[in-house]
Amino acid sequence: MKLTLNAVMVLIGINLLIFYIDRSLDLTQSLALYFPENEHFRGWQFVTHLFMHGGFMHILFNMMALWMFGSYLEAIWGKRYFLLFYFVCGIGAAAIYTAVNYYQFNSIYTLLTDTGLSHVDINDMIKQGVYPTNILTEAQAEQLIGTFQTPMVGASGAIYGILVAFAFNFPNHKLMLIFIPYPIAAKYFVPALISLDLFSGVTGFSIFGGGVAHFAHVGGAIIALLMIMFWRKA
Repeated sequence: MKLTLNAVMVLIGINLLIFYIDRSLDLTQSLALYFPENEHFRGWQFVTHLFMHGGFMHILFNMMALWMFGSYLEAIWGKRYFLLFYFVCGIGAAAIYTAVNYYQFNSIYTLLTDTGLSHVDINDMIKQGVYPTNILTEAQAEQLIGTFQTPMVGASGAIYGILVAFAFNFPNHKLMLIFIPYPIAAKYFVPALISLDLFSGVTGFSIFGGGVAHFAHVGGAIIALLMIMFWRKA
């Protein structure tokens, strides 16, 4: 009898295994996605960050979504197409997130160089977590230092891609948020969720709290939309 492995369950198993190992060995510097200017950045982190999570609730919600929605997609697409979609969305989300960070980081960095500060002085300030209060606001400083020092972890970009694909394939399937206990069709629920992330990313106001990579979520959704459009035309 031939044993067929379910791609969704394999992904969940790998995520849980790495989460367990990370609790003991701390794999952050190797596997989390750092800003490219950071000394800890490595190219493979665009992939490996997908298997890293910041805490129990983070991995719980991501793996629940992967199982609940990814299983439907794997059933209609098959294992290979599902895995291709999952990783392209996850990597694409990370690329968009990094590009947005680059733009925001460089905009603030330029404010500092325009005042006559040298690159060495600015880089030292960033690494030390300090900033000139007469030039930057607290929000700008948090953006500059946080972007450089804080790595991104989690499969959320890929998960948002899965949500978009689910809404396309099962538009009338009813979904609910924990804080909105009313069933909403996927074709309305998913765009609303992405719009909320876009709003939070642009304004900095997040109902989900700090430390959320909103542009990675939006990026995963964008990549998913592009892939679905390409596949439907092919």
